[in-house]
Amino acid sequence: MDTTHFDAGTFRPAPQRAPLGRMILAQGTIETKLFIRHGEQQLLSLVIPLGLLLVMAHLPLINDPHPLDRLVPMILAVAITSSGLTGPAISVAFDRRYGALKRTGASGVPSWVIILGKITAVIAMALLQVIILSIVALLLGWHPAGSGLLLAIPVLVLGVATMTSLGLLMGGTLSSELVLGLANLLWVLLLGAAGFVLVNVGLTDAGWWNLIPSVALASGLDVALAGGIPGWQLCILLIWAILGISAAQRWFSFSSEGK
Repeated sequence: MDTTHFDAGTFRPAPQRAPLGRMILAQGTIETKLFIRHGEQQLLSLVIPLGLLLVMAHLPLINDPHPLDRLVPMILAVAITSSGLTGPAISVAFDRRYGALKRTGASGVPSWVIILGKITAVIAMALLQVIILSIVALLLGWHPAGSGLLLAIPVLVLGVATMTSLGLLMGGTLSSELVLGLANLLWVLLLGAAGFVLVNVGLTDAGWWNLIPSVALASGLDVALAGGIPGWQLCILLIWAILGISAAQRWFSFSSEGK
């Protein structure tokens, strides 16, 4: 009987799954690069919110001596919803249709790592959005509370997680044709609800309207940027994020066969 023993590492390659941290970093990096290079994503995520900020800052839409204090949270909510919900939903749906995600799934990367990678990409894009939109708003005369900028961070993070998980849920379960129409319809409805509350009720006094994620996001940012603690809005966004991530992880499909 041959009892020859070889030391570990004698034979190469020795394939094995990469550490989770490395997988998440790699997936997040490539998703961020793809996101930034996509022209339509930039139109939804940056050009439209920036255009709305410039236009709305000069229109008497709300009766407030400092309208930018009310408008900036709404514009940031528009940006986060665009980059988190509509963009990923449509891109994932068409990636599934053309087999791109099926190949990614065959690589051994868990579905939840792909989901986290896409959320990471949206967070990176959201950071870019917040920086650009905040600089423009400051140049237009916006004066947020000093502590409000820090208080707004958890609202933005939960908002990104919520919108991205809902976008991935749609893109990872429905056909590309259905997602194309549904994602844009939801974008209009969610932002229409937030805009209605802004003009007719006021984001600070949104009340039960906060149950709608876009309203909770805009209202939470409004409260936070004014120096308050948006506890109610944070709880609602956290619940939406948990539901969205759990559902996306459960039903996310790499292939659109049969859809």
